[in-house]
Amino acid sequence: MGNASSTADDILACARSLIVAGGYNGFSYADIANVVGIRKPSIHHHFPSKADLVRTLVSRYREEAEAGLAQLEGHVSDPAEQLRAYLGFWERCITDASLSFCVCALLASELPMLPEAVAFEVKAHFRFLSAWLTSVLERGVQQGRLHLTSAPSVEAEAFMATVHGAMLSARAYGDPKMFAIVTAPLLDRLSARP
Repeated sequence: MGNASSTADDILACARSLIVAGGYNGFSYADIANVVGIRKPSIHHHFPSKADLVRTLVSRYREEAEAGLAQLEGHVSDPAEQLRAYLGFWERCITDASLSFCVCALLASELPMLPEAVAFEVKAHFRFLSAWLTSVLERGVQQGRLHLTSAPSVEAEAFMATVHGAMLSARAYGDPKMFAIVTAPLLDRLSARP
């Protein structure tokens, strides 16, 4: 059973990198078969359709994000530092090319064309991330560590949009440093005393 699980994980990892490179319609099962070194029927055995594959991928991606942010909260109590660590995670991923783009942000740009099950999972990721950011911002205000000009939920959406926009800028310019250039003022603004 471990081998089947490993094959499914290899398929998901390959699909993730192909989605980041070219989006939902930018790959096929033939592409995965070539990279993973298996036949297309083997992929269909694990994931009967592309929608099943990408839905599973996004669901796992959200679970990984939830676990990672829970771990962050367990190690870092200061809300401002939690935001800094979140940005630092993405800056490292973009710089070392381990994950140059949020899979859900990329898929969100294709939302009108995605199968319903995939779109549902992408939206669930955005709702989760927005709720987490809102809670961090609320705690930051309560502790006097963050200063907002709008409601925490609005600031959370702006924060998320800035992070995803910074990913786009880094990609568009072919320069990972653009991510920090775009996001640094965000933290400065939230941390500034009125």
